[in-house]
Amino acid sequence: MKAARYHAQRDLRVEDVDVPQIADDQVLIEVEWCGICGSDLHEYLVGPAVIPRKETPHPLTGAVLPVTMGHEFCGRVSKVGLNSKLQIGQPVMVDPRVFCSNCHSCNVGDTNICNSWGFLGLQSNDGGGYSEYVAVKEDMCYVLPDSVSLSEAALIEPLTVARHATKKSGFDDYVDKTILVLGGGPVGLALIFVLKASGVGKLIVSEPTIKRQEQAAEFVDVVLNPREVNVAEKCRELTDGKGVDIVFDCAGIMPGLKDGMDALRRGGTYVNVAGWERECIVPMGHFMLKEIIFRASMSYTEADFKQTVDEFVAGKFKGFEKLVTARIALDDVVTKGFEELINNKDDHVKIMVTPKKELLAH
Repeated sequence: MKAARYHAQRDLRVEDVDVPQIADDQVLIEVEWCGICGSDLHEYLVGPAVIPRKETPHPLTGAVLPVTMGHEFCGRVSKVGLNSKLQIGQPVMVDPRVFCSNCHSCNVGDTNICNSWGFLGLQSNDGGGYSEYVAVKEDMCYVLPDSVSLSEAALIEPLTVARHATKKSGFDDYVDKTILVLGGGPVGLALIFVLKASGVGKLIVSEPTIKRQEQAAEFVDVVLNPREVNVAEKCRELTDGKGVDIVFDCAGIMPGLKDGMDALRRGGTYVNVAGWERECIVPMGHFMLKEIIFRASMSYTEADFKQTVDEFVAGKFKGFEKLVTARIALDDVVTKGFEELINNKDDHVKIMVTPKKELLAH
């Protein structure tokens, strides 16, 4: 089969590899769609960072590079193990996480912060979504009804990241809250949709690129360009001088952090969702004098995934599919995917990849 394998920084190759063999507790998934995630792009540009090098295999999977990338994927069951409850041909969305199930975090249900966390498509030898087939544990699969198009189902994964972030904010009710989202990329937009599905008072997004501003404008109350306006001042103007209640940071850059903490009301909550490429330095003038609550959100749990699948099936995120700005063939994943996102980032939000060229005709 064909698979896009990561060998080194900016070295992703579509190669011929063997179809994975499944264990008794696994099923073989024939991939239909896989999204390119920001973490994939980061790994491609500056890695290997989380992809294990040959001298440091992953503690659970033993994986080392080259690995087949891609973790936001869905497809159909192609082969099943012994006593499987799944049926060949069933459409499924895959929870791509790897965790040990026996450390303290796993034992208390926080599998997202397992001591040995990992993802299919980054730290596994069983494959990833930029391929024709992936071997996954059966309990990673969520069967989808025929009413859900697989061409949209891969978007469930970033929505789940957002759903977990809303839970980590410490708030159950957003109806009377004013929220600032830093960054209008895939995760920022996912947060916007999850917050809207949860009921929210006022949504503000700070985003410098035109394409993403246009995407966000359809779904939020106010879009701010941080290159043109003072984000914090505008947020105070919109909240009678108080400041926003919550900031969700989906950008992971110091200018955004400074804007966000400045924009927060006294006693407000700052939730970091982004992966940072550089050190995060907290602006103490805002952090301490306002008694800001600083929280972090990492990945998601099984409960988050199930809830998001159920909400997606129920139609709570209608319109989210609009963030797909391109659909490409697996053969073109480097030139029309990764390099396109690097060279023309202002033109894209989410690029979806398929090993089935016939799907591109639909």
